Amino acid sequence: MDSSIADRTSSRSEERRHALDLLLGRRSAGVLEDPAPFGPDLDLILDLGLRAADHGRLRPWRFVLIRGEARAAFADRLVAAARRRDPAAPQALLDRYRAWPLRTPLLIGVGAAIRANHAIPESEQLLSAGAAAMNMLNAIHLLGYAGMWVTGANAYDAGINASLGFEPPSRLVGFLAVGTARTVAAVDRPSRADHVVEWDGSGGTA
Repeated sequence: MDSSIADRTSSRSEERRHALDLLLGRRSAGVLEDPAPFGPDLDLILDLGLRAADHGRLRPWRFVLIRGEARAAFADRLVAAARRRDPAAPQALLDRYRAWPLRTPLLIGVGAAIRANHAIPESEQLLSAGAAAMNMLNAIHLLGYAGMWVTGANAYDAGINASLGFEPPSRLVGFLAVGTARTVAAVDRPSRADHVVEWDGSGGTA
């Protein structure tokens, strides 16, 4: 092989390995502050979401950006939804729901526009939306920001889903809370040996 070609190949390989090494440092961050991604950075993050695996080319991904003054209106929606679910909800819980969007620089509602009764199962359409969320989290990290995938009662609340444009059978798969990490804590990573086995063909039944 020509030495110049070999050098370029080696350089590309090193660049890709470096990107993967950076991904190994990704962690969820719940305490976020400004800045959040915007402009070309945000466009790139969203474009990575649009590159998720997609059986049948259904392109079910839908992303709703909640930022700026809209966060206060969304906080009101979260509190109202919690009161509908439980009129006796404690004030501390309501305060926590209200504070979350106000302290989060950017929220991205990630959902799936489900095609019911389609040859592609609904579960696979939801998985594609989940893959989009993970693509975006990786892009957020590689661009130097931080994020966390958040679900919980509000992500599954029919009223919250409807307020963001998700009517059944379409639905949210969660929210990405995005910004810059205030602190970066070390995280113990799982052992590969605890999660990976090699199948030798002898298990199960024919």
